[in-house]
Amino acid sequence: MRLAVELYGTVVGTLQGDARTFDFTPTQAGIDRFGANSPVLSVAIPLASARRRDHASRRRNWFAELLPEGDQYEYMLARAGLRRGDTPAFLARYGRDVAGALQLWDLDDPTEPKVPAIRTLTSAETRALLEDPIGSPLANDPASGKSSLGGVQPKIVLVRTPDGWAQALGGYPTTHILKPRLDGPKATVIFDEEYGSRIARRLGLAEFATSIEKVDGLPAIVIERYDRHDGLRIQQEDFSQVLGASASQKYQEFGGVVSLRRIADVLTKHAPEPDLRRLARMVVLAVGIGNLDLHTKNLGLLHPRDGDVTLAPAYDVVPQAHLANDGRLALAVDKKYRHAEITRDDLEAEFAEWRLRRASNTVDETLEELRTVILDESPLDGAFPGLQDQVLGFTENLQHGRPAGS
Repeated sequence: MRLAVELYGTVVGTLQGDARTFDFTPTQAGIDRFGANSPVLSVAIPLASARRRDHASRRRNWFAELLPEGDQYEYMLARAGLRRGDTPAFLARYGRDVAGALQLWDLDDPTEPKVPAIRTLTSAETRALLEDPIGSPLANDPASGKSSLGGVQPKIVLVRTPDGWAQALGGYPTTHILKPRLDGPKATVIFDEEYGSRIARRLGLAEFATSIEKVDGLPAIVIERYDRHDGLRIQQEDFSQVLGASASQKYQEFGGVVSLRRIADVLTKHAPEPDLRRLARMVVLAVGIGNLDLHTKNLGLLHPRDGDVTLAPAYDVVPQAHLANDGRLALAVDKKYRHAEITRDDLEAEFAEWRLRRASNTVDETLEELRTVILDESPLDGAFPGLQDQVLGFTENLQHGRPAGS
């Protein structure tokens, strides 16, 4: 199988080989347009004419990490008649609209390249997709759906138009992620996420819109894709791709492949200096509100076509300390995982290890700003009762030198 890897209108490389041996080869056209060793695709896979053989498995992992996880992945495999682990075949079927700006398609398929289009949905049709995110994974049309997006949580991806929601066909760029309200103990999650996202925007750590909307009467969180702008794709990669982590290795305790220090080192090497401080503020935010799931699929880099590599905005910012879980952070802070035990001094020590300038001031200023925002912003009805008081307690404990959960 030969797949074209298209980025910003140029085929920058190809994927060739079977499920176990496929590899990425940059094209001369890509190198000529973006420059030799350009990181426009990825800092882990620069556009270099000479490839390191010992990095072949990392290149395979990078593309495998474009795939979804969990039940949606299994259903998409079954629908397309594919084998688990066959990354090239999966991307040939669903790789026209993935995270970032890539479009992947089969060079030997006479029906390619597809003509992108949309199909306008009624409110009832949109609700039906939300209510069956496994049976209609990512809202893909059975014949013409070409979307893939990472993550475990059930979701659909759609196009917002002046006439309402629409399905993406043939690789049309989706613009929004929609997640339905869940039943049972997780019924508050979409409202909790809306609150966390609102706080992140107030701190200047995100710009994209997040809202709770009713779709034919069904509450859902509607998230503007930050890797889209005016309907155009923006390249991004997550830190699992950057650091060579696969699947559950996005959690530091599973294999020790990832860490905040390793992420900070990448930013120091590739991104503008202020991005290191932005990462530190994201970590303070996570500890301050109890977002335990700040893992390497929820941290990433943006690669605009003509700009610098930058840290992606904070996303999937969800206060979770009240949910049934083990209370442990996805990424350790000063070698500590248990959220309730993290202190202000741990935050400062972690950032000092990155060689962040003014680490102490960054912690104190961010905590004070966070406290002000929490007092000013209230969760919507439907969020976990007492959420505002809980996250305020975490933040004030940190400010006073106490463990977050004391």
